[in-house]
Amino acid sequence: MYTYSLLLLLICSSWVAGDKCKSMETCSACIRSPNCMWCMKPGNFTSDSESFSRCKERQGHLDIWRETCGIQYVIEPENYFEVFKDLRLAEAGVVAGSHSSFSSSSFGAGYQEEGLIQMKPQHVGMSLRIQESQSMSITFRQAEDYPVDLYYLMDLSQSMADDKESLSALGQQLAEEMQNITRNFRLGFGSFVDKVVMPYVSTVPEKLIAPCDGCAPPYGFRNALRLSTDASHFVQEVDKAPVSGNLDAPEGGFDAIMQAIKCKEQIGWRESARHLLLFTTDAGFHYAGDGKLGGIVKPNDGECHLDNDGYYTYSSILDYPSVSQINQVVKEENINLIFAVTSEQSSVYKKLSYMIEGSSAGELAANSSNIVKLVKDEYNKITSRVELKDNAQAPVSIRYFSRCKSTSGPEIETSVDECPKNRSLWKQQIEISPVALPDKLILDLEMLCNCECEKEGDINHIVNATECSGKGTYQCGVCACYGKYRGRHCECGPDTPWGDGIISGQFCECTNFLCEHHNGQICSGPDHGSCVCSKCLCKPGWKGDACECKNSTQDCINPDTGEECSNQGFCECNQCKCFDTDGGRYSGKYCEDCPTCKAKCTVFKDCVQCQAFGTGELSPEECEEQCTLFNASKVVVAVVEDPEVENLCSFFDEEDCRFKFVYGYDENKEPFVRVQRTLECPPKLDILGIVLGVIGAIVGVGLLLLVMWKFLTTIHDRREYARFEKERMMAKWDTGENPIYQQATSTFKNPIYGGK
Repeated sequence: MYTYSLLLLLICSSWVAGDKCKSMETCSACIRSPNCMWCMKPGNFTSDSESFSRCKERQGHLDIWRETCGIQYVIEPENYFEVFKDLRLAEAGVVAGSHSSFSSSSFGAGYQEEGLIQMKPQHVGMSLRIQESQSMSITFRQAEDYPVDLYYLMDLSQSMADDKESLSALGQQLAEEMQNITRNFRLGFGSFVDKVVMPYVSTVPEKLIAPCDGCAPPYGFRNALRLSTDASHFVQEVDKAPVSGNLDAPEGGFDAIMQAIKCKEQIGWRESARHLLLFTTDAGFHYAGDGKLGGIVKPNDGECHLDNDGYYTYSSILDYPSVSQINQVVKEENINLIFAVTSEQSSVYKKLSYMIEGSSAGELAANSSNIVKLVKDEYNKITSRVELKDNAQAPVSIRYFSRCKSTSGPEIETSVDECPKNRSLWKQQIEISPVALPDKLILDLEMLCNCECEKEGDINHIVNATECSGKGTYQCGVCACYGKYRGRHCECGPDTPWGDGIISGQFCECTNFLCEHHNGQICSGPDHGSCVCSKCLCKPGWKGDACECKNSTQDCINPDTGEECSNQGFCECNQCKCFDTDGGRYSGKYCEDCPTCKAKCTVFKDCVQCQAFGTGELSPEECEEQCTLFNASKVVVAVVEDPEVENLCSFFDEEDCRFKFVYGYDENKEPFVRVQRTLECPPKLDILGIVLGVIGAIVGVGLLLLVMWKFLTTIHDRREYARFEKERMMAKWDTGENPIYQQATSTFKNPIYGGK
């Protein structure tokens, strides 16, 4: 009997395969199939001669089908395309009174930067059916004299001393060569060595002053010259830039790259310009994680930290950036990163350039004598092609077709593979832009995934309809039956079995055995669900194609905050799927981590510090002008975080005092901040008292040692003398009793002495 049912299924399936649209039983399923249309005519959809399927393929003779349905009941959505903004291409031009020739002290002066439109159109709208594509033409033309900002970032460790001399000599020539390419050109200069902590740099006091003969003190990064049109100033800054030294072979170039990109105001990057960051070195690089060798464990925050003299102030506080962070900021700020390195490091930096969007690598001569040619060649490579990028995510697919040699422009083909389960993704805004350029095309995309007559409130959407025997919803001309009810009018219960399985449906398209399996069981077993019309109907508490997932969000709830996926993702199959946003990528079991995100603590820090304590980087005038988003309120007691509505922040000020505050949002979504009034400062040390105490202790200990030595010596001498006296007293003879004793004098008589 099972063989018979399978044969019947194959016969029915082969018949249905002749028209893929016939098997679609709902309007949304119909329009999600390419080239299909739906009839929502109420009642039975039949003609005098035959019965028609409501879902029909748009090919062949359709006059009878359309006439039977009625043109007003045909749902046949078409792809839609509209241009919202299409400004004409504009080029950079010379304004009145501008310079037309190059000067040794100034170049690129007098050129306007506004209205530099290189890409059209700029904003379009599109509605797409599933698996059907829509093409549109775009035009890109590089503007003449398009502004160029070139920032020269140089390794100034001792081994690069000869390179600095070459750059100083060739600085004027570099400016002139770039002037031949574009007259709207600016040049800047910065240098780097490494973190001033062991084991990267010797911290012996003498080495911190002069790490090598003729060397300046080491530093992380220094912005020596803001982007400027003054070529002679560039030559001067390069010439006087001091060479320094460090211990290990890799350098802190990644710290320098991050600061050179993120410190837009200090460096002077223009919005409407091509940004070139030229990185030169003869050594490798430190990256995220290497900071642990020097006791630096705080990840790089991807922010600007330069003081008024242009030095990087967080060199010994934050770890080196990762390759991913460098790639992210390069994309965000539209930077073309050019690695100009010596032959020994060429292979490493070429591999690195593959991982960073819009970057390239060139080989530098031993003394950088070919730097002018290298910059010119790399610039020509960058500008000789246009690489488009987009932020579209699956299931949206965008393909690019070049038409450079034809009269028509390049084409962009957009398609949608399937309708996302998350309905909020049915409408998306996608940005398409050239790599490392500010131009962009905004695409407003709407996916045609459902029919209006399937939505609640529509005139053709009736709940518990009499047309469905009160056991279903009447929508788009058909019944959507509840539970196990079947039939055109939901008049039937469970189907009659055929042998070992059940085959049902108007076109024999339904079975109770051709469903998804999990762990070798249909629909994960009878405890999880049952197979209905070749699809798993899950029991309460289970979901998924094979009813393999618990219908629960318990494992998605962050135990610390009580939020589902920390409000940074959505729960699917009792697991968190984290968002990947422009601000950063969330990760972790509960999407609680985002290493690359910019926290609000950092955003609020400067304003809190100036409002509450009158300290920090902002002056009183800047504080009053910039800090208008909130008014920080002080509290006497220590601030306590309410995890449901507040976030705790903690920072150290210039005096190494800790200040704490919490922030949250009120019912109007306005931020509020509460600041702990008391600063937590380390105890002040009495330096004079400590010095005098140390000196006094040393003198006291010395005197005590001398007294102890004198005391012990005196005791020893007295003991020796007492021993001598005792031995003398115990002697049994003296000089008068010695039998062999003789006087020390001898007497002789003179025979001739007469007594006179």
